[in-house]
Amino acid sequence: MSTAVVVDAPGAHRLVGHTPVAPGPGEALVRVHAVGICGSDREVYQGNRPEGYVRYPLTPGHEWSGTVEAVGAGVPASLAGRKVVGEGFRNCQVCDRCHAGETTLCTDGYEETGFTQPGAMAATLTLPARLLHVLPDDADLTAAALLEPAACIAAAALKANARPGERVGVVGTGTLGMFAVQFLKAGSPAELLVVGTRRDREALSRQFGATAFRTRDEELPGDLDVVIETAGSAVAARTAAALLRRGGRLVLTGIPAPGADGLDPTDLVVRQLEVHTVFGAPPGAWSHTVRVFGAGLLDPLPLVTHELPLAEFSQAIELVGAGDPKVGKVLLRP
Repeated sequence: MSTAVVVDAPGAHRLVGHTPVAPGPGEALVRVHAVGICGSDREVYQGNRPEGYVRYPLTPGHEWSGTVEAVGAGVPASLAGRKVVGEGFRNCQVCDRCHAGETTLCTDGYEETGFTQPGAMAATLTLPARLLHVLPDDADLTAAALLEPAACIAAAALKANARPGERVGVVGTGTLGMFAVQFLKAGSPAELLVVGTRRDREALSRQFGATAFRTRDEELPGDLDVVIETAGSAVAARTAAALLRRGGRLVLTGIPAPGADGLDPTDLVVRQLEVHTVFGAPPGAWSHTVRVFGAGLLDPLPLVTHELPLAEFSQAIELVGAGDPKVGKVLLRP
């Protein structure tokens, strides 16, 4: 019997029998291949996700890959049988921001797969077909399960607009940081510096294209053109800003705890820094990610360290929160 994870309330979950939901008009039914766990899934389980950004009881899972099994009325029949990934934000499509293509800024309120709508920690997932992005037929679906975090970094890379020959940097060495290295490397930088807290990420950083690696307490340059911050701490944001030349471009993707000390506005103004931020990935960033992945310029597989069955959800959550350097991306397999 196929199963699904249900988190009834913080700290309380169960494995239940799963019956696929037939796709209605405009929807598709996807057979889930793999689903990733990230820090926000851990927040859902622990109960410390901000109010309004989770609705219990809930089947989590917003990073996933799979194959379309069936489509509803009004959806191209050619989608059936295709390998896909999908956007999480259930945007309204009719507000001003959605029309501008900025679907993560939808003014109709927050709805997201795996947080307020049923997610992919189940045998199948039914969702609006407009959120799907079709992968090449020969795509590795295990690797593709990581394309959601990659798409968030694609949004950052597009905003950073790093040009060939520029000197670029990444602050943070988790999954997002390693994707940032890959996206920036694809743009042919003159130098690519990675700044982390631990030396054990140096080899992987260099494998993905870093030309230099420093820990935060080492001497750092202050003349980079572009820096993408992925670590999610106020210290990381300030470190990232300090790496830039006057007029440099900074993209922040991490979300520090509330009340964090921010960047120094005097420094931003006097040095004329250009600051961008990213929360989630709009459709353009998703299609960019799928194209880059299909071209062989993204290699997510080295980031995966654990693959577990759905029944081991609680062990997987523990792994993600353990802070063990040997734990990278954890995937669940329905």
